[in-house]
Amino acid sequence: MLDGWTIAGLLYALFEISGVLSAMHVLMHGRTPQGAIAWLLFLLAIPPLAVPLYWIFGPRKYANYVDSRLKADTPFDPVVDHLREAGEPFIVDLEEGQQGLRGSGLVSLERLVRVPFLDHNDVELLIDGTATFDAIFEAIDGAQDYVLLQFFIVKADDIGKKLAAHLIAARERGVRVYFLFDEIGSRKLSASYLRELRGAGAEVKAFSTTRQSHRLQLNFRNHRKIVVADGRVALTGGINVGDEYLGHHQRLSPWRDTFVRVTGPAVQVIQLSFLEDWHWATDEIPEWNWDPAAAPSGRNRSVLVLPTGPADPMETCSLVFVGLIHGARERLWIATPYFVFDSQVTTALQVAALRGVDVRIIVPGIGDHRSTFFAGWSYYDEVLESGARILKYGDGFPHQKVVLVDDSIAMVGSANLDNRSMRLNFELGVLVEDRDFASEVEAMLQADLDRSTDVRRDEFGRKSFFFRLTARFARLFAPIL
Repeated sequence: MLDGWTIAGLLYALFEISGVLSAMHVLMHGRTPQGAIAWLLFLLAIPPLAVPLYWIFGPRKYANYVDSRLKADTPFDPVVDHLREAGEPFIVDLEEGQQGLRGSGLVSLERLVRVPFLDHNDVELLIDGTATFDAIFEAIDGAQDYVLLQFFIVKADDIGKKLAAHLIAARERGVRVYFLFDEIGSRKLSASYLRELRGAGAEVKAFSTTRQSHRLQLNFRNHRKIVVADGRVALTGGINVGDEYLGHHQRLSPWRDTFVRVTGPAVQVIQLSFLEDWHWATDEIPEWNWDPAAAPSGRNRSVLVLPTGPADPMETCSLVFVGLIHGARERLWIATPYFVFDSQVTTALQVAALRGVDVRIIVPGIGDHRSTFFAGWSYYDEVLESGARILKYGDGFPHQKVVLVDDSIAMVGSANLDNRSMRLNFELGVLVEDRDFASEVEAMLQADLDRSTDVRRDEFGRKSFFFRLTARFARLFAPIL
């Protein structure tokens, strides 16, 4: 009979073997060299701890979602075929041979996301939570057929209850409601909140990364924020459903965020992104409006919808940012709550600054997640050395995800500049090519810059030894998580 020490030794040997096999998997499928090295060291040094963590957090691709896309015939084919035909009059004829982002740069982004630039859209900038939720409630209250909602975080606090009340009122008018939330981001959402919505007849589902997969696959998140009413109005950006987004947070208020309201044919592409996620969660293809129409306002803003995620054949989100950075000729302003770049984004920023582009990056002066806050500081010096400016926002917490390129391109979305958004999250952005809209974004960001102070090149070095050590340690594990 084996004694306790022998059993422990056999178990450790099993973990050692598993660690070596997992290390081989890292070498074959690692996301980045930095991440691969971090995982290799971890797996070979502490296999009992590292092996289970790797198979939870390590996989690069959301395998089952990828497989569903690769089927010869997908349930979306009729919808896509109809949109391709009905949307043809709205497709922008880009000038591929033209220099800069307006020409070949935008063509490459189209090819990357496999979605065309569409004109005859209107895009309204919504600054902060009050304007955003007012627009969301207006869209819900004005819906006649259906409402689609998708959020990463949903809380049953005051604003969550107001949202539920508007949805229940919509159901009482006979409007169909489809509500999708991420099972990890909304893990604290109360069962009573869900029961109330379902009791009113709303279709409420969780986006589960463990569906049709092994139970350890927990590292992928659906980080998109989408509201669509009748296929005619769409809203998206960085705001989730929670009181903190209205400035009610004891430490981080006032909360600074951005959303957009879209009308026009681009709404159908945003709706298609929702449909793909809804089908993954439910196996359903509901009957919705798939007839694109010009914006009622008569404005003609060109829009490229940017759905990205771990089921894409390439690292789409990272390449979108690299493409925007390389396309900048005069100005590149970025607002991001998390500044944890990979090597290609860092290099692109350095090159842009060195060729004379006005690179400014607005980051939080305080952090909501300690690991990303500290890791971000470890990148500051190498970006500042190139001539770029990093500015700490000093009036609360800036959670917006906005990019302004030159004087005619602006992007608002859900993606952060960190490893999770670049490679692990499902994200959505709206890229607008329009001088007037870019001017509105410029004014918004200028107001944020006025509330910010420059990070000095020697500032990180002046921090305490413990601060610098924590930052370097956080950076070491940033590629893993």
